[in-house]
Amino acid sequence: MPTNHPIVLLRERDGGRYLPIWIGAAEAAAITYAQQGVVPPRPLTHDLMRDILAVLGHELTEVRIVALKDSVFHASLVIDGGKTEVSSRASDAIALALRTGSPVLVEPAILDEAAIVVSSEEDDEVEKFKEFLDHVSAEDFEGPTPEGETGDRPDRPDLPE
Repeated sequence: MPTNHPIVLLRERDGGRYLPIWIGAAEAAAITYAQQGVVPPRPLTHDLMRDILAVLGHELTEVRIVALKDSVFHASLVIDGGKTEVSSRASDAIALALRTGSPVLVEPAILDEAAIVVSSEEDDEVEKFKEFLDHVSAEDFEGPTPEGETGDRPDRPDLPE
């Protein structure tokens, strides 16, 4: 994003709405690791939470985005089919849900209040852009020095001054 703040877009399963949730960099990394199947050499916080639940014989049944207060999303971790609920930040709840394969649900009133509608053409563009991001690397943006340039930049000899 232009503001350099990561964002999670939750897509409505049977509709064209998206719920944008701005999150912190650490949570964005945790979510990305889970989406990409990255297994760190030692458990990260959300891996630890998943492992603690499992060792204690509990299961994260679902994550619910339950409130929007002062532009901040609040979530609830539903454990053991609703026997226990734990309040959570939305970003942490999503990161944990990805690690446990649990569904993420959003209260309809929150969707009505904060979701954005994306048309099918825009949805196709979003998918194309996500596919582009999945396959792009920093090296794709490096190019040769233009003709006539010396390329004498000490930090990047391949770019002109």
